[in-house]
Amino acid sequence: MDPSYADEKSGKVEHPPAYQADLGYPPAQGGIPPQGVYPQVPGYGAAPYGSQPYPGQAAVTVQPTVYMTPATTHINPVPDYLGYSIFTMLCCCLPLGIAALIYSINTRDANMVGNRDMAMRNSRVSRLLNNIALGLGLAAYIVSIILIIISATTLMQIY
Repeated sequence: MDPSYADEKSGKVEHPPAYQADLGYPPAQGGIPPQGVYPQVPGYGAAPYGSQPYPGQAAVTVQPTVYMTPATTHINPVPDYLGYSIFTMLCCCLPLGIAALIYSINTRDANMVGNRDMAMRNSRVSRLLNNIALGLGLAAYIVSIILIIISATTLMQIY
């Protein structure tokens, strides 16, 4: 012990208690299995989970789900005009372009499901909306260019 700390501690030195192998637990009874080995419970461990029903219940066999898709729709799908719809939405007329885009997506979904009649109807509506949006967009661009030219010439005449 360091002499500088001698005055802080009492002079009595206490040692920890000695190790005791018997912690005071009662001895194991004859019916208790040794640790790590458990008795076999009837009904458990005999078969993997799910291979046998619970007692008193009937077994139910479930067939796997089979998905069938018609092969004819993937050979010759109806055009969906998705690129045309995105172009008219961004460059020509936003409201009609959004409507055409929705019909194009519906056309694509109908093609995937195999509903050819619905795909053709949505495709026609999408193409019609795209053509109207393109026409309105081109007309708006032409009118705006004409107005810019007219205003520029009138300003030049004033000055």
